[in-house]
Amino acid sequence: MEEDEPLEAETTDEAESAPAPQDSDETLYCEAEAPLTVEKEKPVWESSETDLEIEDSEKYFTTGQTELYLEACKLVGVVPVSYFIRNMEETYMNLSHHGLGPKGTKAIAIALVSNTSIICLELEDNCMMEEGVTSLVQMLTENYYIQELNISENNLGLEGARVITDFLQKDVSALWNLQLSGNNFKEEAAALLCQALSSNYRIKKLDLSHNQFSDKGGEQMGQMLALNIGLQVLDLSWNEIHTRGTVALCNGLRANVTLRILDLSMNGFGNEGAQALGEVIRLNSSLIYIDVSSNDISNDGASKISRGLEFNETLSVLKLFLNPLSMEGAVFLILAIKKNPKSRMEELDISNVQVSEQFVRTLDGVYAIHPQLDVIYKSVQGLSAKKTAYLWTNPMKLIQSYADQQKITILDFFKTLSPSGAVKMSVGQFRKMMLQQNKVPMNRHQIRELVKKLDEKSTGMVNLSSLKT
Repeated sequence: MEEDEPLEAETTDEAESAPAPQDSDETLYCEAEAPLTVEKEKPVWESSETDLEIEDSEKYFTTGQTELYLEACKLVGVVPVSYFIRNMEETYMNLSHHGLGPKGTKAIAIALVSNTSIICLELEDNCMMEEGVTSLVQMLTENYYIQELNISENNLGLEGARVITDFLQKDVSALWNLQLSGNNFKEEAAALLCQALSSNYRIKKLDLSHNQFSDKGGEQMGQMLALNIGLQVLDLSWNEIHTRGTVALCNGLRANVTLRILDLSMNGFGNEGAQALGEVIRLNSSLIYIDVSSNDISNDGASKISRGLEFNETLSVLKLFLNPLSMEGAVFLILAIKKNPKSRMEELDISNVQVSEQFVRTLDGVYAIHPQLDVIYKSVQGLSAKKTAYLWTNPMKLIQSYADQQKITILDFFKTLSPSGAVKMSVGQFRKMMLQQNKVPMNRHQIRELVKKLDEKSTGMVNLSSLKT
């Protein structure tokens, strides 16, 4: 990826906190009858089942966080989740797979209205349904601290999509990262969500994978992307968006100026979709990462994509894994990058394609022009086992051996390679630096292993600070 972070500067202040482990003996919610509550006047879209106020308003302001949650559990008739109580003051809260149900979700939402610690909230696979998500969005209109929300795999369906749409149209929360994967959203849900996203510019990262948008949903997404100026990351993988939907989506991408990361893998849009994508790559100047793995793209489709690569000056990662490509299609792609002196490509994933030694020699010529590039292929035909073993010699052991000889640390070794002594840089910069140094000569296979170790979260940035010891 390019030198800066995958997201724009306005998202870099998000808290980075490691997920806390879940207890294996975590108690599940109990679907007991909730005690009767006093009816209060509420907006039309609220009901008595989703009202987040507790009976005694004074208690709401005087009760501590734990006591408030326990009172909420008593109110709705569920067993409290001990993990939630223990971690209420952390920035990261993972309640995925806890069996909360709609009532348990409501109790959590009541407690979170006044919580100022939690920034990232994981609620995947809790069967919260429409009632639960209604409680959550009510809470989010009051809580301006939660920035990331995962409510994937909650069977929200069309009615849940309506609740989320109403919330997004109000545009009143601090939320910028929303994960909605696997919620049984179909064409009608896609239309609603796209209507809201056409005018909501707060959401920067959106996961809608593993739904059933189909071609109609792809068309809706295309119309939304032509208008949206907020989204930077969009995951539409596993959505049955075929040729017609992909072409329409790509038409919308031509006008989009903010989207940087797009995942369209596992949709099966074929060579016609690849042709539309190639045109996007030629014209678009914001996309840096595109994943179109497993989309039935053959050599013909690769040739269409390659025409875009000849002109693109921003794309750094292109994943074409699990497409029916042969070495012929791979040659189209690498020669297109070679022809483009302004290409910023850092990774081309064709890892199911077996290549020849002649291809490797051609690729070396591409590398001479673009040393930051790494082309990931399956294997080289006829390569001896001995040579293969040499290619995969542990690179960290080689560096450690050199560092021991010089009586320096591994971190010191890397610092000596960077003119500025930087410990954080893009994957492309790191790859180029390692290839050009001669203290510990390495091949690209070994450098790839180093990148995996130093960029574990696949951010596109290598962070050497983890090597302090």
